[in-house]
Amino acid sequence: MSKKKIVVLTGAGISAESGLKTFRDSDGLWEGYDVRDVATPRAWKKDPALVLEFYNQRRKNVLDAAPNAAHFGLAQLQDDFDVTIITQNIDDLHERAGSKKILHLHGEIFKMRSEHDESLVYDIKGDINLGDKAADGAQLRPHIVWFEEEVPMIQRAIPVVLSADIFVVVGTSLVVYPAAGLVNYAPMEIPKYVIDKVIPNTSSVMNVTNIEKPATLGVQDLITLLKN
Repeated sequence: MSKKKIVVLTGAGISAESGLKTFRDSDGLWEGYDVRDVATPRAWKKDPALVLEFYNQRRKNVLDAAPNAAHFGLAQLQDDFDVTIITQNIDDLHERAGSKKILHLHGEIFKMRSEHDESLVYDIKGDINLGDKAADGAQLRPHIVWFEEEVPMIQRAIPVVLSADIFVVVGTSLVVYPAAGLVNYAPMEIPKYVIDKVIPNTSSVMNVTNIEKPATLGVQDLITLLKN
């Protein structure tokens, strides 16, 4: 018998409990930076050195972080379900916790790409510096979807959500689009679970169970509910 498909949309709240701060918590500031100065194409044109420095530090932060109980709990669900994680996060904590099917909507901190050719993508664990070039001779930049940029992976995510038997939202405020719109593609009749310290507005969504807890505790509740 084939396993039921669980699709999980994760956001900043799940990584926050591993000590990774995000702009979500503090009025558009991310580690003291205005996101417009470090996470937009205009910022890259204006001061690429500052943008590289910012993401080099984020990369170090992720290397120092470890998956938490929520990451491990979602990976554990693979024993009984066909689980796909769609994450808004740029870290690799889901991978390190053991989840196998992960789709990164907003890019990955441990990858870099040509500033001109999005298909020229390379792995990176250290720093990206001004003067580091891709195969096409263009400056390398973080493989991150910045504000005001298209989110190409959303087109891969939509059919995944449409195929779900169970849909779960963990640690996302459902205000960043197009990612937030994915909840509207989950089939109306399937069960949905929303886990967050502050439950976002899902009034337009049917069959929702809210678990108003931090991700680490909420995922354990989810596992218990799914086993019953």
